[in-house]
Amino acid sequence: MCGRYSLGVPLSTLLELFEVPPPDFDYRPRYNIAPSQQAPVAVWRPEGRRLDLMRWGLVPPWAKGSPSANPLINARAETVHLRPAFRAAFRVRRCLVPADGYFEWRKQETPGEGRGGKTPFWIHREGRQPMAFAGLWEPSGETGETPSATFAILTTEAAAAVRDLHPRMPVILPREVWGEWLSPKTPPDSLLPLLVPYAGQDLRAFPVSPLVNSPRNDSPLLVEPVRGPDPRQP
Repeated sequence: MCGRYSLGVPLSTLLELFEVPPPDFDYRPRYNIAPSQQAPVAVWRPEGRRLDLMRWGLVPPWAKGSPSANPLINARAETVHLRPAFRAAFRVRRCLVPADGYFEWRKQETPGEGRGGKTPFWIHREGRQPMAFAGLWEPSGETGETPSATFAILTTEAAAAVRDLHPRMPVILPREVWGEWLSPKTPPDSLLPLLVPYAGQDLRAFPVSPLVNSPRNDSPLLVEPVRGPDPRQP
């Protein structure tokens, strides 16, 4: 799954990489984006590609206005075209979720204390290169200052390099298919072969501060390695 990610790149990098004009919201780098928080996503509009600010946690059309509706932060790539919660969005409302890494937690046994703990890891590309997760979005119809749209991140089986941390990972789309993914004219069935584990050889992971456990913390220190040996190593 993907329950926390980061986007610590400058705005100028995003504008150039995603080929979008300056957004109409105040952008700032983020190092601990959590569900229910606002984040930039790239979408296709009639006037072209742009960045919009949306809330992480997709609310399906039939659940809008329901107090018991649980926002969906992830969509499984294997069934996204079948599930009622995602089918409509997968057909015509696809987005790219800019990121420079995401977090996973690995269970560790605490020697001599008989209790377990979890070590957070930041997973990223070598050189901290930005990337785009495959996403879906839904307009919510809400009014006021709250963002009027929500999004979910697609997940697939984890690549071999990070499978020991978690069996699933976000779908990372190569840049050459971004336009195809965003276009509402692209037949959805033709996109299913893209929803596979990341094939690049540049994924890296290192343990980071447990301060990332709280979504209230948001600092560049959260994506820096902690001192000491990698707990994945024997």
